[in-house]
Amino acid sequence: MPDPAVPPTPPVPLDALLARADLGLRRIAGPADPAVVVHWAHTSEMADPYPYLLGGELLLSAGVHVPDGAGAGYFDAYVSRIVAAGGAALGFGVAPVHDTVPGALVEACEMHGLPLLEVPPRTTFSAVARAVWQLMAQARTAELRRVTEAHQSLAAAAARPGPVPSVLQQLARRLGGRAVLYGPEGTRIAAAGTDPGEETRTALAKLAEVVRPSGQEPSDARPSSASDTVAGLRLVAHALGNGEGFVLGTAAPQRDAGDHTIASVAAVLLSLLTGERHSGSGAGRSSALVRLLLGAAPAEVAPLLGGDRWRVVHGRPDGRAAPDPVAASALGAALGSSLVDVSGEVVRVLVPDGRTVERVPGWTLGVSAAAAPRDWPAADTQAARALARARATRTPVLRHGDRPALADLVPPHDADAHARALLAPIERSPALVDTLRTWLSLHGSWDRTAVALDVHRNTVRQRIARCASLLDADLDDPDVRMELWFALRRT
Repeated sequence: MPDPAVPPTPPVPLDALLARADLGLRRIAGPADPAVVVHWAHTSEMADPYPYLLGGELLLSAGVHVPDGAGAGYFDAYVSRIVAAGGAALGFGVAPVHDTVPGALVEACEMHGLPLLEVPPRTTFSAVARAVWQLMAQARTAELRRVTEAHQSLAAAAARPGPVPSVLQQLARRLGGRAVLYGPEGTRIAAAGTDPGEETRTALAKLAEVVRPSGQEPSDARPSSASDTVAGLRLVAHALGNGEGFVLGTAAPQRDAGDHTIASVAAVLLSLLTGERHSGSGAGRSSALVRLLLGAAPAEVAPLLGGDRWRVVHGRPDGRAAPDPVAASALGAALGSSLVDVSGEVVRVLVPDGRTVERVPGWTLGVSAAAAPRDWPAADTQAARALARARATRTPVLRHGDRPALADLVPPHDADAHARALLAPIERSPALVDTLRTWLSLHGSWDRTAVALDVHRNTVRQRIARCASLLDADLDDPDVRMELWFALRRT
């Protein structure tokens, strides 16, 4: 199936093909209409090509199928079948079968309104077909460039202080028409572009009612989009995906191949913007941030974010490239949270405890235990350690264990004091502490520790040897390892 985010290949204007000097094509019958387009080229010597045409073809024939003494009746039937199949034009090759284009064929094409092109002897049918594909490739490249530029401008507009009017303005400019946002009650919230007049405004508002869901019917009972043509303008209504009844309406003089893709991107952006504003989640996050900046405790602002217990997820892309904001937002969307932070090569996501963190293709994830706001810093550390272990063991998702441990039997104050005393010789070197922790968590594997820390394994050996020297401990002794791991869990 084609990618719905990629516009289809635009057809080729017949005039563009005639303008190719290397082909030498000449129109000898049919209308000189610049609106005639070709979707592909097809060669056939069948007397009745109808069963083999899909519509929109430039049919190429050398007249091999024409019987001796064929008259007007034969060519009239032949051309009428091409027109009935939706053929765009007929290209007739001169030589080796016919020295000239039969006059009866010219008359039949003129009568049925089918453009007839004379293909000179020096031009092969394969050259004509290749020219069609080349023109299509050029048109597709231009259309993809136009759509990409539109995507970028719409995304930039959504990041401005007045995002909804800015997105509508960009959409109207890209479509060369009018863009309107309707509210849940059918009122016009904002609009941009040239005013199309009262008749079109009324028709677009009625079209919006066709796709707007109501509270008394299932969410899928109405179409997500609808279209109409009024006063020469193409009207389209898109129901926004937030389920709140917002509708995007557009009115444009023409409908190019990429316009649907551009309008769909605008609809997605407006769904996010209107959904956030209507639900208050955006206001809640803003309020939480302001309160934190003004000195409030995390426990106080947590209810504004939608929950009391959260998990911290650390994610790192499987490729070498560092994550960008777009990739980070995509990860947050996959995990069901918009609370995302990019920190170097790692993306941190705050996920409500009720959501299950599953594998995300292309990412390696470390997940903390569920934590109350006061324990979020510790959960952040748990997620970082889980991610390092996941990368070392090549595990897509690794969760920090949250079941009771033997360490819970020791009073926290005594455990912390013991950990500080035991690790004091290396506490001033974070690299040694991290290396020892990772090495112990990976059962003394030099290679996997090197992978987890992004260092050479000889560096790991040197650091572990240094730890053994400073701690004056035999790290091959399982009792020593257990005690050190207990202490490291407290830091």
